[in-house]
Amino acid sequence: MLGCLEPGYHRLYPDLPAMGCSPAPPAIASSDDVLAELDRFVGERIGDRPFLLIGESYGGYLARALARVHRDRVRGLALICPIGTKVEHAERTVPPHEVLRTEPDPDFLAGADPGFLEMAVVRSRETLRRYRAEVQPGLDAADAGAMARIRRRWVLSSDPEDGPPFERPALILTGRQDSSVGYLDQFALLPHYPRATYAVFDVAGHNLQFEQPALFEALVAEWLERAGEP
Repeated sequence: MLGCLEPGYHRLYPDLPAMGCSPAPPAIASSDDVLAELDRFVGERIGDRPFLLIGESYGGYLARALARVHRDRVRGLALICPIGTKVEHAERTVPPHEVLRTEPDPDFLAGADPGFLEMAVVRSRETLRRYRAEVQPGLDAADAGAMARIRRRWVLSSDPEDGPPFERPALILTGRQDSSVGYLDQFALLPHYPRATYAVFDVAGHNLQFEQPALFEALVAEWLERAGEP
């Protein structure tokens, strides 16, 4: 997420256990445990101050849960290609992967990362560069064993949308060709977020922030403006 978010704000990037440099000892064995670590991070680094919250993919699932826990202090919530109402892969409503744009000369794809080829809807030198700069480092740093342990208890014990609606400005961005989390299961979240802008980007998959950067930046900027209002 370092490469896609608005400058000019004091930004904190919590490093999820097993997904970077933060360790994931055996005691962290579920999404509930990961959420508890995030909650501890908020307490240590933010305290009782208000804050904005942004989550991507699985992080979007956790961000919704954090917004429930800290409803009175989260001034705005943005979700980028988040997991929707269906957490488990087999239950999600997702489209098949397809490539809609590619450069005429495909030589740049020689040696491209398999993960990029499996996910990219826009295959270009720029999307490959950003994938390698912004996505691949996280994949390389991941602790596969710890992630598999957490994955066995992936569904949170309390649904993120339990309780009253989240009534601050929200943003839900999805890719029409996102074969990982889709876009339909996120639409079902809207009743809980009465001030949400919901957008489905065509020609965009799970990395929509650099497949449709102009649209992404415009909508994030508009969300920040709404979130800054009294």
